[in-house]
Amino acid sequence: MIALSLALLAAPPAPIDGLPLGALPPQSLPAQGCAAYLFTGGSTRALAAMAAAEPGRIRLSLDGAVMDYPRVAQHGEGSVLGFAPVSEYRLGDVSVTLEMTIAQRADLTDGALVTGATLRIDRSEKDGIVVPLGGLIGCAKK
Repeated sequence: MIALSLALLAAPPAPIDGLPLGALPPQSLPAQGCAAYLFTGGSTRALAAMAAAEPGRIRLSLDGAVMDYPRVAQHGEGSVLGFAPVSEYRLGDVSVTLEMTIAQRADLTDGALVTGATLRIDRSEKDGIVVPLGGLIGCAKK
């Protein structure tokens, strides 16, 4: 386990389609609550973000560094599984906005489908990034 952790630390995540956004390694379900696992749909299919409902945070790989950005605001009507339609995250000079459309379906237990999402990343003195995403929300068993 330690060797695997060291290997993950040594190799930076691969960039997605030439963006400063990198692919995340596989992520576990949360111990409690729900998490959204969001994938790119471009020429490279990769796990681009994982957002946890509680504690509110989003995990991204920017410029080769995997970081968790805390949620600072949520907007919109109709929270689903702890996620509002729009969530904002911020750490240092990085601001992240995640807009998601979530569909709960009878054939999905302990989760939901993210039918569409937009990830916007703004960093001081760098170009902004907007990436379309889609994915699933998985929840811990109660």
